[in-house]
Amino acid sequence: MDEGSGSRSGKYHTDGESSMSESEYSHALEVVFDEDNSRRRKSSLVSSENPSLAQQAAKKRGTTSCFVHQLLGKTKPRKGQPALAYNEDRSLDKALESQNQNVHSRLLTKTQLSEMAIGVRELSKKLGSIRLKLKVKTVFLLTKAHDSDLIKLTRNIAEWLLSTERGTEYSVYVENTLEHNRMFDAQGLVAQDPSYQGRLKYWDNDLCRRHPHLFDFAVTLGGDGTLLYASWLFQNIVPPVLSFALGSLGFLTKFDYADYRETLSIAFNDGITVSLRLRFEATIMRTQTAHGDGKHDLVEELIGDEAENKLTHKPDGSYNILNEIVVDRGPNPTMSSTELFMDGKFMTSVQADGVCVATPTGSTAYNLAAGGSLCHPENPVILVTAICAHTLSFRPVILPDTIVLRVGVPYDARTSSWASFDGRERVELNPGDYVTISASRYPFANVMPQGSSSEDWIGSISRTLNWNSRQKQKSFKEWEQQSLDKDSLTLKK
Repeated sequence: MDEGSGSRSGKYHTDGESSMSESEYSHALEVVFDEDNSRRRKSSLVSSENPSLAQQAAKKRGTTSCFVHQLLGKTKPRKGQPALAYNEDRSLDKALESQNQNVHSRLLTKTQLSEMAIGVRELSKKLGSIRLKLKVKTVFLLTKAHDSDLIKLTRNIAEWLLSTERGTEYSVYVENTLEHNRMFDAQGLVAQDPSYQGRLKYWDNDLCRRHPHLFDFAVTLGGDGTLLYASWLFQNIVPPVLSFALGSLGFLTKFDYADYRETLSIAFNDGITVSLRLRFEATIMRTQTAHGDGKHDLVEELIGDEAENKLTHKPDGSYNILNEIVVDRGPNPTMSSTELFMDGKFMTSVQADGVCVATPTGSTAYNLAAGGSLCHPENPVILVTAICAHTLSFRPVILPDTIVLRVGVPYDARTSSWASFDGRERVELNPGDYVTISASRYPFANVMPQGSSSEDWIGSISRTLNWNSRQKQKSFKEWEQQSLDKDSLTLKK
């Protein structure tokens, strides 16, 4: 077992409810699906992942798992809603079991995707009204490593967490670039107390990707961009993330750094309130046919039946994103041509600079700039907005999060398009390629202040964007009859 993973078998408490036993928490829970694969395309069943890596990941889930999945196992569906079945042996449906691969959202049938979304939605509602107590041993710190002011503040928090006055010997992970940073002065920090040695550790992107279960709790210092980077680092399992507002806007950063001692003490000792933010899983699908031969039609390939043992597309990487997926023209001087598909049905063609597919959390980012609607983060929806569409009739649309959306480049497109994921990992899409977008099985756990409510979102857009800010219209000044009579008498005299 990797160092720190044992701490994740600590207890989760909810106020007024009994805690989970350590043996219960140490077993990963996974959804057990039926064998109805009628809504899957064969192309979606092909995995580009290394089977050995997938087996290693499955083995790690045997000892630790996303706390969201753990809590999902404790939720009960409302009357009339389908129940989610869970099993401690983490068995999957036969099609996936035979390939030894992880379950991606794009592989789910319509019913399975709906059940998953309903389960996460119900859990999110419950988490908003209860307090979770975590047994924290390992803390992940993230900041802007190029910002000298934030480096000093990060050092202050690291020193406070490492202090023996805390009563718990926390292991603190900071970015590896700070190990030899003169301003952070890691050697000077460790020299203060021999007990700090071995508890101040360093993370890199590879450690976050391969061993996310090492971290019990994450703290970010910066703005919303820093929080997005945390989401990017943790592509699957995400520890609860508490963010101190040290950026420009701060839609997601809810805590004041000046109160970090009190804030972290309450979080570790009294518990936290968590808001589950919907993330999308986006998978790049590459065409397996030759480009430019004029014999292929993307619409026919995606909505028609695939020939037996003939796969039209193959996956080429998956990403979990918190804000948006953008498919645009990239460096091409002309507009892009894309086609949208919804649950295996052709939706529309888009002639524009691009298409922005945003989560409710991302509605205030690129989606807003492109003319899309503001959307409360608790809404289970997918926002689709064209970027500078060359038509007067394309309006932003809002779709349910229980669908699988595909954005593709037709074979007869004049140029390729480019896809980006939360503003990162710019990837070229050649004619015939497409991106599948669906609700992720791994939502983002954002720690909220105690007593916060959904109305706080209105306050945040009013404060940061001056939403509906306008000088109030003046009222009419009514004429008084008595004043008129006096004026009449004065005129007569």
